[in-house]
This record gives sequence, structure tokens and C-alpha cells, in this order.
Amino acid sequence: MATKDNDPAEMWRTMLGEMEKGFNSFATQTMTSPEFSKVMNQAGGLAAGAQKQFGDMMEKYLVGMNLPSRAQLVNMAERLQAIEGQLSEIKALLYQVHHNSAAPDNRVSVTPKPPRTRRPPSSSGGST
Repeated sequence: MATKDNDPAEMWRTMLGEMEKGFNSFATQTMTSPEFSKVMNQAGGLAAGAQKQFGDMMEKYLVGMNLPSRAQLVNMAERLQAIEGQLSEIKALLYQVHHNSAAPDNRVSVTPKPPRTRRPPSSSGGST
């Protein structure tokens, strides 16, 4: 059995631990430098500019293909939601008006129908 001094797995773990510590200290020193911040700012600016250019190009492409852009679809969805809200309000008002007209108003007198005096004709058609 291998002892702790000559165990290859233990030596490997120790070596990896030391390499990790070295890399972490190097990365910390690099990220705190003003040059690193400047480069990262420039990279972020370039990425934002590229994204804007790509968005403009895509919108032109969609217009050329006679397709709506994302902004147009979002606008349309917002308008549809507003219309649905208005329809819900109209529906509620109609329901309220219908309920108010279905219940007889106490101020208006409803004349009852006269009672029926005749029987409806029988469906057999013959006499007994």
C-alpha cells in the first residue's frame, strides 16, 4: 500500500491545489488592474454596438420580407390586450343591464295576462 508521501493521487491533488491558488491570485491581480477594466469596457461597448447593428439589420430584413418586427408584434399584443380589456368591460356592462331589465322594476306595474278560457284542440282529431 502506498504511503501519503509517495501516493500519486495525493501528489496530483496537491499539485492541482497549488496550480488553482496560483491561477486565482493571477486572475485577481489581472482583474484589479485599470487596463483590464478598460479592455472589458471596450469589449462591452463593442458587443452592445454589434447587437444594435444586428437588430437594425434584422428589422430591415423583416421589412424587406414584409414581416412584422419584434417591436411591431409587441405593440400589436399590447393593443390586443387593451381591446380585450375593453370587451370585458362592455360584457360586464351588458350583463348588468340585462340583469336590471330582467328584474321587474317596482315603479312600473306589469299587467297580468288574462286567464285562458279555451282548451287547446286535442291532437287526436277524432270524437269519442
